[in-house]
Amino acid sequence: MTKKIVIVGGGPAGLLAGIAALYQEAEVQILEKMRQPGRKMMITGKGRCNITNACDIQELLKNIPGNGRFLNSALRQFTNENIIQLLESNGLPTKVERGNRVFPVSDSAKDVVDTLVKIYTTAGGKILTDTKALEIVTQDAKVTGVKTIHGFYAADAVILATGGASYPGTGSDGSGAKLAKQVGHSIVPLKPSLVPLVSDYPYVDDLQGLSLRNVQATLWADGKKVDEEFGEMLFTHFGVSGPIILSLSNTASAALAKGTEVELALDLKPALTIEKLDARIQRDFATYSRKQLVNGMKDLLPQRLIPVVCDMAYLYEDKYVNQISREERKRLVDTLKHFIIPITGTRPIAEAIVTAGGVDVKEINPKTMASKLIEGLYFAGEVMDVDGYTGGFNLQIAYSSGYAAGTAAASY
Repeated sequence: MTKKIVIVGGGPAGLLAGIAALYQEAEVQILEKMRQPGRKMMITGKGRCNITNACDIQELLKNIPGNGRFLNSALRQFTNENIIQLLESNGLPTKVERGNRVFPVSDSAKDVVDTLVKIYTTAGGKILTDTKALEIVTQDAKVTGVKTIHGFYAADAVILATGGASYPGTGSDGSGAKLAKQVGHSIVPLKPSLVPLVSDYPYVDDLQGLSLRNVQATLWADGKKVDEEFGEMLFTHFGVSGPIILSLSNTASAALAKGTEVELALDLKPALTIEKLDARIQRDFATYSRKQLVNGMKDLLPQRLIPVVCDMAYLYEDKYVNQISREERKRLVDTLKHFIIPITGTRPIAEAIVTAGGVDVKEINPKTMASKLIEGLYFAGEVMDVDGYTGGFNLQIAYSSGYAAGTAAASY
């Protein structure tokens, strides 16, 4: 008998779950609350779609701090190589960029979504848009279907693939956690994961729009080092953002939730030891000995950063370079190696790229993504308490868990 499967959510997790179930000859319907599927995927990678990461499985797991071990089996069932092969064999060539990030050659996220939708519909899958799920209907702890704003859809199995609570305008609004809670699942509180950080430090305003490359950022909570990242960051009107900040944000969010004092320490010259940096500054000062400090540091830092660094080091920017004492130079070196920004919060969950929290993975079978509480109920993607760093890891979680759920739902 053909299995009837209803998938709630038409993002990458839902589409891959549908494709996998169709490969097992199931009858599949995706219920998508938005007017078109894959809305959040359309804005990933700044509209280019960072499809996945081309690293090996061990590296993948290291980049999933949110219950990565739980995903081990799913990531091996449907790998990063599998998603690349699936897209390329269906007419979408890909390329690998810095940090092993995989993008479509076309640099268009829409092409990725369109290709997945085409694979799904060509295999016989149906997508019902503008169809919001209201309730997963069960009887005797077994799924019977999904109640929606347009009526009831009977099903032998239901896959919940609704995403987290970030970017609610794309349909990812936390509703999946509520549906899971209605049938008895425990929900780990939702919080922003890949999200910019907020600081009320006055200097941040002066640096708004300034982007820094090759900096070492260390996160401190109550004076203890808790995380660090190397790479690019950006100062904004509210605080700090950029790749390394997003990667640190999960740790920062957890520390802030405990009420600890959180600081971001930037090493603006991580390639140089204190001694080498001091020697470099002395060379610059010899070259610009007759200039004011603000002009004597132009080879060392971006122009907008110089007055801020001087102020933080208690130096007068209009003082002449040849008048700078050894003690003042030491303060300058110290500031460049320890540029401290107090962190007061994160941006709202609606602005997060990824949501941490969701359905507790202790209540889900890691091999099949099946609920341990309700027969015929499966989960895929960000609706579960899983999250990875930026770099294609979260989309790979969606594909792998979706594929595992779709395969298992069609054959249980």
